[in-house]
Amino acid sequence: MHKIFTTRKLAAMGIMAGISVVLVFLIHFPIFPAAPFLEYDPADIPILIITFAYGPIAGLLVTIVASIIQGLTVSAQSGVYGIIMHIISTGSFVLVAGVIYHFKRNRLGAGSALVCGTIASAALMAVANLIITPIFMGVDIDIVRSMLLPVIIPFNLIKAGINSLITFFIYKRISGLIKQRKTESEQMNP
Repeated sequence: MHKIFTTRKLAAMGIMAGISVVLVFLIHFPIFPAAPFLEYDPADIPILIITFAYGPIAGLLVTIVASIIQGLTVSAQSGVYGIIMHIISTGSFVLVAGVIYHFKRNRLGAGSALVCGTIASAALMAVANLIITPIFMGVDIDIVRSMLLPVIIPFNLIKAGINSLITFFIYKRISGLIKQRKTESEQMNP
């Protein structure tokens, strides 16, 4: 019987979830002065690396774990709202990018996957902000709508774009460290 997640994969996923949380703790800063609560952080990079190495389901699981840990520790001020928004943003990103990369595992596929994931995440976050932000933040939907084009959409495109670019250049260099290599017995019995 073939296990979906081996012990090695689960360990790598746990380590990358931990690295994701540490990155948020160490590196976070606002991009737009008009919205200082929207901060760039590189937390999605290790999640994207796991997604490319093990697939979109692994990426989504790491997203959920990292989002919950981050939301209960380093980003506790955003509470449940922050956890939900992080899962939606990064979850949509890894699902789209992971599926595309699964079918085209080369540099062109990686680039296409990251661009499509960035666009999907920004689009879904525009919708999520219109629905979820008024509920959790107690603001009028017109205020959120007025921030979509000048702040929310550009922020999500910039954040995901930076993380995509970094992932594109470092993934192949470190993928061998996390990808499971087949043992001799597995190679003989596929």
